Amino acid sequence: MNVVRWGMIGCGDVTERKSGPAFYKAPGSALVAVMGRRLEAVSDYAARHGIARFYTDVDALINDPEVDAVYIATPPDSHHAYALKVAAAGKHCCVEKPMSLNAGQSREMQQVFADVGLHLFVSYYRRSLPRFQQVRQWLADGRIGEVRHLSWTLTKTPSAGDVEGSDNWRSDPAIAGGGYFADLASHGLDLFQYLLGDITEVAGFTARQAGLYAAEDAVSATWRFASGALGTGCWNFVADRREDRVELIGSQGRITFSVFDAHPVQLDADEQLSLHIEHPEHIQWHHVLGMNAHIRGESRYPALAEEALKTDWVMDQILKR
Repeated sequence: MNVVRWGMIGCGDVTERKSGPAFYKAPGSALVAVMGRRLEAVSDYAARHGIARFYTDVDALINDPEVDAVYIATPPDSHHAYALKVAAAGKHCCVEKPMSLNAGQSREMQQVFADVGLHLFVSYYRRSLPRFQQVRQWLADGRIGEVRHLSWTLTKTPSAGDVEGSDNWRSDPAIAGGGYFADLASHGLDLFQYLLGDITEVAGFTARQAGLYAAEDAVSATWRFASGALGTGCWNFVADRREDRVELIGSQGRITFSVFDAHPVQLDADEQLSLHIEHPEHIQWHHVLGMNAHIRGESRYPALAEEALKTDWVMDQILKR
C-alpha cells in the first residue's frame, strides 16, 4: 500500500487546519472522501480542500471501496458506534480523542479491532510532536536523573459562550464524556504516560464551582507512575487567567514545558537550556505520517488504542464515571 487512502467522518473546526490537510498533503497519504450530515457544509469543505467525493451518509463513506482507512473526527459520543462499523467493513481507523465516553466503550473498540487484525489509532498526536520528542530524549539521556514528581496546572477563564450558556458539546457530559477536563486533560495524561510510563494508581476530586454548564469545571488529582514517580494535576476552567505549566522534578534537575501553549521547553540541570520548537503547520502532520507507516508495516506508531485505553481508565477514576 504505497498510498493510504483515507475517508473522513466529520468536517468541523479540528479538520480545517489541524488534521484534514495533513491527510492529503503528507507523503504516502490521500484524503479521498469526506462525510458530513449537512450537504451544504460537506460539499463546501470538499470543494475548498480538493476532495473528490463527499457523502451525507456515514455508511456510504465507510463502505466506499476506494477508502482504505477511516478518520472519525466527530465528538466522542459517536466514536464507539462509528468505529465498530469501520471494523465490520474491514478497514483501519483513527478516532479523535478522547477515544470514547468511557473505558468500557474504548475496551470494546480496541478488542474488536484486535480480533480482526486491524489497526485502531487515537489522535494523541502530541506523542509525535518534535517538542515532546525533545523532552523524551532528555529523560532517556538521564539529564534530570530519576524522575520524582510531575505536576501540571491548566487553567483558563470562562469563555463568553460559557457565561451565556451557548450550546457547546465540550461541556456536555453526554456528548464529551465530561467537560473541558475530558477534552483537554486527556492529551496531557496520554503524553505523561508516553514520557514516564503507565499510571497505576489515581484518585481525584471534581466540582462545579461556577455552575455554568452540566460538566465539572474544576478537577484535581494525584497519581503514581509504575516507576514510583508521583504526579499531581490542577485543572480549572473558571479561573482568573490562562496557565499551562508542566514541571518534571528529578533527582538531578528539572524540565518545564506546556502541553498546549507554545512556550519553550526548558531544561534546568547540569546546564540551562530553553528551546523554542515550532509545531508543524498542520499539527497532526507527524501523526498522519506515523499511522501510514504503521499501516504499511514500516514502523510501529505508539498512538494506538491499547495506549489510549490507559488514559480512559485514568479519567474514569478521576471523574468516577
